[in-house]
Amino acid sequence: MRAAPPGAAASPRPAPVDVVLPCLDEAAALPWVLARIPDGWRAIVVDNGSTDGSAALARDLGATVVQEPRRGFGAACHAGLLAADADIVCFCDCDASLDPSLLVPFVQAVRDGEHDLVLGRRRPQRRGAWPPHARLGNLALTRMLRRRTGLHLHDLGPLRAARRTDLLGLRLADRRSGYPLEMVVRAADAGWRIGEREVPYRPRTGRSKVTGTWRGTWHAVRDMRAVLRQPPPTGRTEAAGGGPGEAAR
Repeated sequence: MRAAPPGAAASPRPAPVDVVLPCLDEAAALPWVLARIPDGWRAIVVDNGSTDGSAALARDLGATVVQEPRRGFGAACHAGLLAADADIVCFCDCDASLDPSLLVPFVQAVRDGEHDLVLGRRRPQRRGAWPPHARLGNLALTRMLRRRTGLHLHDLGPLRAARRTDLLGLRLADRRSGYPLEMVVRAADAGWRIGEREVPYRPRTGRSKVTGTWRGTWHAVRDMRAVLRQPPPTGRTEAAGGGPGEAAR
């Protein structure tokens, strides 16, 4: 690598892992979440229109803050993905229901080539952590996913890890609640190796904006069913049997 000219500031090296944290009024949860980002990783908090000072607090706590004015879980997640520059990108809810330090083995599995996408299978730690309507919606979607792709997954949880360039190559289009499912569907269609790891699931801090009510859950299921109705692509860009990034490994 060529040395920088005398007096020139060295360009900062990208963090080995970026953690995307979609955020809408999560000031109460942010200190707990950001304190559990593994050392050396970068937290990217995507503010999706907060009015409780979440963006300023996240910045004060050392996170990179991205503004995404378009409301929608998918819009926030994708804005974070576009802002990332690490080789591996993780996603985690910003409501303290999931511990981002649990992503370490997810990242290792991707880095070692064991999986191309790793998802967290949520295990509720306390009564009420996962409301019945949200759990039923998740169960219905995993069954529909199995019929659509053949994948035998138990959860479509938000804790996940994959390589950034591969995620960008999926060309995800949903910007609402269907984004997490679209990621899995398109990854399955592309022949990715997808794995699950059990993770403890805590009661969230604050009010849920998506699955905290029957109405919110219904909207999320509606968005995800629209994703499942999309036909698989007619052909794959990867060679048969080879997952994303195969040539680089």
